[in-house]
Amino acid sequence: MTHSSDTFENIRAALAPHGLFLRGVLHFDGDGPEIATGERAGTVVLIGNVGGSMWPAFSRWRRQEGAGLDHPLDAWSEAVVRALAASVSGEAWFPSEKPWKPFQQWAMQAEGLKASPLGILIHPVHGLWHGYRGAIGFAERIGEATVPFEHHPCDHCPDKPCMAACPAGAITAAGFGYAACRGYLASEEGKASCMAGGCLSRAACPVGAEHRYPVEQLRFHMQALSL
Repeated sequence: MTHSSDTFENIRAALAPHGLFLRGVLHFDGDGPEIATGERAGTVVLIGNVGGSMWPAFSRWRRQEGAGLDHPLDAWSEAVVRALAASVSGEAWFPSEKPWKPFQQWAMQAEGLKASPLGILIHPVHGLWHGYRGAIGFAERIGEATVPFEHHPCDHCPDKPCMAACPAGAITAAGFGYAACRGYLASEEGKASCMAGGCLSRAACPVGAEHRYPVEQLRFHMQALSL
């Protein structure tokens, strides 16, 4: 199937009811990820959420179809993106699926993002309140690649409030202390603070504060982190 730039508009329209967005477009010259035909992808389209955009649609699906699933957000993302990929004759990939695809590298290349002290990629507009739920690959090049941001918020944030806000001391210049974070979350203090209302360090970041996730979504992600 031959695609055109209209494919991107079709993708955007199909994603809208789910609160998902076309987050970026990458082009490759023979070095893209392999697709099912054995060819190398010429275009990869990144799909994700901005703020709490996906939460209403996901919550409805979870109540109706995803009750009892161990990884409902992954299951919902796969259902949405696989159906969309089939409709536009593309191939769907997911961060939770082996063989692992370099989603963080793709995001950094497509949008020019860099890691925050928390390890989460920070967006100049949405801050730490965004995510990538899947990608669609195409054999040919389609449309224009995304122009990446050149501004990295953390470079212009001398106070680094995210570090000071961590009650577990898990965020330092040396990196993110995953064990310290998980240990704190398992404590009674951690259950009453970060587990109940979301990561205090993430909330302390001033960038994109208006895109902060709703409390229910914050609790959902914290519960997944603590498993």
